[in-house]
Amino acid sequence: MPQSLFLVALVVDDYDRAKAFYCDCLGFDCLHDEAQPTGKRWVVVRPKGAEGAALLLAQAADDSQRAAIGNQTGGRVGFFLKTDNFARDHAAMLAKGVKFREEPRQEAYGTVAVFADPYGNTWDLIQHSS
Repeated sequence: MPQSLFLVALVVDDYDRAKAFYCDCLGFDCLHDEAQPTGKRWVVVRPKGAEGAALLLAQAADDSQRAAIGNQTGGRVGFFLKTDNFARDHAAMLAKGVKFREEPRQEAYGTVAVFADPYGNTWDLIQHSS
C-alpha cells in the first residue's frame, strides 16, 4: 500500500473557535468532533469535497504548546489552500471576515494571496495556472 499524508496537527487555543473559523469562514467540512476520555477532543476538518490531507485541531495543553500557537512554521507561509476558482473563493472568504495580508497577485504558477487564520498562521489561497 502506498503512503500518503492524511493528517496535520494545528495547535489552537480553543476547539470551538478554531472549528468555527475553518468550517464557517473557510467552508471546510468537519469530519470528526469526538470527545476523548482524557478531556481532549478529536476535531478533524478538511476543505469541502477534498480527498487530501486534513487538519487535526489540537488544543494547546501547556505553556510550551500555547507558545507555538500561530507560529508553527516560524513565520513562513505554512499552509496552501488550492482552489479551482480564485475569484469566487477570495470573495467568499472576504465576506466571512477572513483577513488577507495582501491583494491577489499573478505569479508564473497562478493567482495567489496570503491570508491569516485567527492565530496568525499564514496560508496561500492559490489557483494554479493551467
